Amino acid sequence: MKKKISTLLMFTFLASMFSAFSLRTNAEVATPDGEFRVGMEAAYAPFNWTQYDKSNGAVAIQGVKGQYANGYDVQVAKALAESLGKKLVIVKTSWDGLLPALTSGKIDAIIAGMSPTPERREQIDFSNAYYTSSLGVMVNRTGKFADAKSIDDFKNAKITAQLGTFHYDLVEQLKNVDKQPAMKDFSSMRVALQSGAIDGYVAERPEGVTAEARNRVFKFIEFPKGKGFTLNPEDTTTAIGVRKGEKDLEKINEYLATFTLKKQQELMDKMIHNQPETESSGTWVDQLSAIIKDNGTQFLRGTGMTLFVSLISTVIGTIIGLLIGVYRTIPTSENKLVNTLHKIFGWLISAYIEIFRGTPMIVQAMVLYYGSALAFGLSIDRTLAALIIVSINTGAYMSEIVRGGIFAVDNGQFEAAQAIGMTHTQTMRKVVLPQVLRNILPATGNEFVINIKDTSVLSVISVSELFFQGTTVAQQNFMYFQTFAIICAIYFVLTFTITRILRIVERKIDGPDAYVPISNQMQIAEVKKGE
Repeated sequence: MKKKISTLLMFTFLASMFSAFSLRTNAEVATPDGEFRVGMEAAYAPFNWTQYDKSNGAVAIQGVKGQYANGYDVQVAKALAESLGKKLVIVKTSWDGLLPALTSGKIDAIIAGMSPTPERREQIDFSNAYYTSSLGVMVNRTGKFADAKSIDDFKNAKITAQLGTFHYDLVEQLKNVDKQPAMKDFSSMRVALQSGAIDGYVAERPEGVTAEARNRVFKFIEFPKGKGFTLNPEDTTTAIGVRKGEKDLEKINEYLATFTLKKQQELMDKMIHNQPETESSGTWVDQLSAIIKDNGTQFLRGTGMTLFVSLISTVIGTIIGLLIGVYRTIPTSENKLVNTLHKIFGWLISAYIEIFRGTPMIVQAMVLYYGSALAFGLSIDRTLAALIIVSINTGAYMSEIVRGGIFAVDNGQFEAAQAIGMTHTQTMRKVVLPQVLRNILPATGNEFVINIKDTSVLSVISVSELFFQGTTVAQQNFMYFQTFAIICAIYFVLTFTITRILRIVERKIDGPDAYVPISNQMQIAEVKKGE
């Protein structure tokens, strides 16, 4: 009977977890009618950037306290939302996540300097153009390609462009170059260029002029007519992306018809001028101090989110691992139905462990956050998605750690417990699990440390953890090495502190190195008294 009850409780627990998850997500599916949710990186100045106040007409970023988006795209979005009679909501999303976010219904439009390429038109619809630009190559001011005058002057140069953009295809037009793998975003390319890993990258004029003005290491090469890239008209235009069949597309185009080329250029010039200033002069110590002073609050918030996700997920993952470990020790039943269910559930557990141990967490995050919306219409909160994915990933590893901990317990203790009449449940609860918890403590601490570092992959779904906040700061101040040196130091302090605390806990559990029986203590006391 107890075996049947254990099996029933296991199924009931999983069913309740699934039901709670479904209720939580279904409540967030629909976008409110009065909102116009716009997705952008908020890291591609002057089209869009992140700042820490409402100055110059900035708009608060959804779900990220203390951060505001501004730039050419934001001002266009504000005017467009007003023409639609809706409230503008800015959703900060990585470039890779923009299309999945739109098609899954998490945002209503992409206004992020995106070009309407044929490949993208297969997935989404585009409005008419809201800006037209030219392209060039960003290089190092002191490098050997700083004096290039045409696309023929980059022989043997290591050139790249942003992943998922038509810019990367243009690298082929640069003759005899060493084409490098595409990079995730502009911050990655700027770091690579500044460090010498690449010699240049393809960029649009507004971004190039901005980067050159903000960091004197960079130089933007603009080509004279006839000596630059061969472009299709749609390559130099940027348009607003919407879902297929979007009913508001006609209204969007009606507004853009009033947005003349003169107005576009005036707005772009204004946004270039309105970008927040950063101080990059002085020694490294001065620069580090300035970064901490200006962005300390953002680092603290990111650190808090990192600790929150990693701690909660480690606890939940350990519980999952213990439940699976205990379940696997349940002996077979004489009841064929219960025995069959036990085997089927065991196979499902094995599949879960292999899948989540055999796939990267970054892929799991994308599948859960965007895939669930595309496949099932479920819109999950970012933080909830982060907790779920890190917890179940940790649970897969912890289940194997727990299994090893159970095997480490001597078989004689199982036999002794059975000999004195203990049930399987009593044996596990009173004899085995206390020893297992001590055996797996070092490995559990290691998982905690790993989770602190691995939360950085959650930036792909724009969770505002430490790495995400650090990237945001670096994209604004253009001081990548200094900013990430601070982030590196914070991660080290976190992991080192957690490791020391866990070592202290282990010693407390172990007790003193040598125990002295109370009878011996009494004899020693009498000897000392006699002396």
